[in-house]
Amino acid sequence: MYLVKTPDFVQRFFPNFLWRGPSDEKVLYLTFDDGPIPEVTPWVLDQLELHNAKGTFFCVGENVKKNPLIYDRVVKAGHAIGNHTYNHLSGWASNNAHYFDNVRDCAEVVNSTLFRPPYGRLKPKQAESLHRQYRIIMWDVLSGDFDPKISKEVCLRNVIKNAEPGSIIVFHDSLKAEEKLRFVLPKVLEYYSERGYRFELLPDMDECSN
Repeated sequence: MYLVKTPDFVQRFFPNFLWRGPSDEKVLYLTFDDGPIPEVTPWVLDQLELHNAKGTFFCVGENVKKNPLIYDRVVKAGHAIGNHTYNHLSGWASNNAHYFDNVRDCAEVVNSTLFRPPYGRLKPKQAESLHRQYRIIMWDVLSGDFDPKISKEVCLRNVIKNAEPGSIIVFHDSLKAEEKLRFVLPKVLEYYSERGYRFELLPDMDECSN
């Protein structure tokens, strides 16, 4: 069970998390979790380039270790990078020491002050500690591309119906999401480009402090 649109009251209850981007203009913030992998990530980069779009990639450390050339391509293309733990750990299912070690392991291969917890799950102490070092990025629109129970058409509708200026939208450059992502992403890029939207990077902590 998950919410496609994060309610305002949830966003207000966790003010130290970033749920929406910093612009209320016609700007969307596309994010891609769980890569990089050779089957999907290069295709995502090609799609973004076609529309002069930028995205933020929350990378799993072990995938970066396995696919360093793809990771380098993401960076060289000017996209933003975020830490997504080394082994895609759920904070709820991990003791704090192990979780922090896993985040640090990812930080050895992913240079970023952005962090997104896998599944959006953090314990209060984990959130408190990580907030000192990272900008914790959540979302206000979850595409559902990872969900085998919904169709690719429903996945597209999840985005089109709920995204608005400033929305942070979650996709996954993963094998699990590949079929839906290949259907949805080009259509989202085309739909919003035709309506005058831009696709921009999420700012890191240094940019936010300036």
